[in-house]
Amino acid sequence: MKGTDRLRRLASYAFFAAFAIAAVSCNEAHPNTTLVPHSDFGREIDFLWNRLLLLGTIVFVLVEGALIFIVIKYRRRENQPTPPQTHGSTMLEITWTLIPAVILVFIAVPTVRTIFITQAQAAPGSLNIEVTGHQWWWEFKYPEYGVTTANEIYLPVGRTVNFRLRSADVIHSFWTPQLGGKRDVVTNRTNYLWYTPDSSTASSVWNGFCVEYCGASHANMRFRVFTVTPEQFTSWVAGQKLPAQFGAVATAAPARGPNPPPPPGSAPGYIFPREKIPDYAVPHSPIPPDLKFTPGLTGNAARGKQVFSGAACIGCHSIAGNPIAMGVLGPNLTHVGSRSTIAAGRFPMAAAYLALWIKNARKMKPEVLMPTLGLDEYDPVLKAKVTAATGGLTDQQIADIVAYLTALK
Repeated sequence: MKGTDRLRRLASYAFFAAFAIAAVSCNEAHPNTTLVPHSDFGREIDFLWNRLLLLGTIVFVLVEGALIFIVIKYRRRENQPTPPQTHGSTMLEITWTLIPAVILVFIAVPTVRTIFITQAQAAPGSLNIEVTGHQWWWEFKYPEYGVTTANEIYLPVGRTVNFRLRSADVIHSFWTPQLGGKRDVVTNRTNYLWYTPDSSTASSVWNGFCVEYCGASHANMRFRVFTVTPEQFTSWVAGQKLPAQFGAVATAAPARGPNPPPPPGSAPGYIFPREKIPDYAVPHSPIPPDLKFTPGLTGNAARGKQVFSGAACIGCHSIAGNPIAMGVLGPNLTHVGSRSTIAAGRFPMAAAYLALWIKNARKMKPEVLMPTLGLDEYDPVLKAKVTAATGGLTDQQIADIVAYLTALK
């Protein structure tokens, strides 16, 4: 009875596990799957995966089938004498050595072929993007266009893109699952990765991740990839090459929730429409419950530029068009108002989130380099309160900076 009860219990566990797997597999929304590749690189990896899975399944079925057959046929029976013992069989030993060798050939050939394809240099005329991993955000440079941005990549469909990957600190890893490819991003070495987004992926958004543990905010080190038409990409580049522009229009500040999208034509170049970004690419991170902002404040962009230019912000950030802002430690903010997220994909780009981020970034995202700037806020890294003497900003000053940054299209 004891053995029977154990079997029943294991059977119930197996049933619930199978039910959970079946329920998950019925969900058609798999935005981060690697099994539906949308690039040439991704299809090469998918081909290798399918081939190895097929061969592995065949070997598993044959081996397990033979094992079950032997266990049943030669199981111990009552009143049966001990079977004759056999020592050594040259033919059998040669056979079970050759069979795995043949299997390994079938595995090695497609594996080596895929390695040569995916490690080859990118085709001439590829779009070059320099990727630098920081704790915990991504920097992207388009050297042939003189464009620098952060945490968001625009790619023209049908054109091969060649990523040159390096790290500014620790080991990271660069991966966009549905576009394929995963490469470690290390210091003192440049790794390369290339792929060509399918033409069918125009007007699509893809999630990207750091997939090598790199510290406390590793899970918060994300980015977005926007695949657009060549014409839209050309327009985006033209806009990104311009200095930051803004109109000194009063901007209502920080009530929680996303801002409405800017009116069409307000940006100097193409920007992927906010309303077309799918929900899986919109962050839903919770805001720390003890982090508050004065409701009803109205920020002024012109005044915000002055505050920004006199605060600690300029020590870390650069803004083309603002000659005082020339920092290189943090993300380039030239067109930050046109981006869809802040904090490396952790929060939506909206006045409410940006205000809280400036006020106390280290509560919003653990152990980030950006210091706490809100007056009387407690800095969890320095373990001290921010004072006026240490450059603390009032909520009104933060609202002005928010108006300035959100206006940088």
